[in-house]
Amino acid sequence: MPPPLTGINEAPAVAGKIGKKQRREQDRMTFMPWKQALEVGIAEIDEQHRWLVEQTNALHQALQGEAPQEQVGALLEGLMDYVMNHFIVEEHLFIRLGYPDTEAHQAQHNLFSGQVMSLLSRHDCGETVGAETLELLKDWLTHHILKVDKAYVAHFRAHGLG
Repeated sequence: MPPPLTGINEAPAVAGKIGKKQRREQDRMTFMPWKQALEVGIAEIDEQHRWLVEQTNALHQALQGEAPQEQVGALLEGLMDYVMNHFIVEEHLFIRLGYPDTEAHQAQHNLFSGQVMSLLSRHDCGETVGAETLELLKDWLTHHILKVDKAYVAHFRAHGLG
């Protein structure tokens, strides 16, 4: 179940106690392992990003395991719905906190949403979703979090968030 998309101070703490060695081994086997470098330092946003990474991994696992197309479709739809809601949360914060790069950031969100919608549409038309397409989504998401999302952190903190 995805983390709730609620108020910024209501995100539950993320639990998980796996030894460092076990985590490194697990990360090697995971398509897109969650790394501390992906954290922006805002609990609700980090939790949402973590869930997006988990869903990307679930989709990869379904594709690798040759899951039924209905399962792949459900994962794609869930990913799309959550992405849209996550972007709404971020963009609401941009407006509330007067983030100066809101327009450029929204353009990035629109680009990614379009890619996921295209993927879902192609799947719905019977096209097989390939690993290379998923690799592109992984790369985009990683770059977006590491570069584009981290760019708003200083502004958010200067305005009392984080």
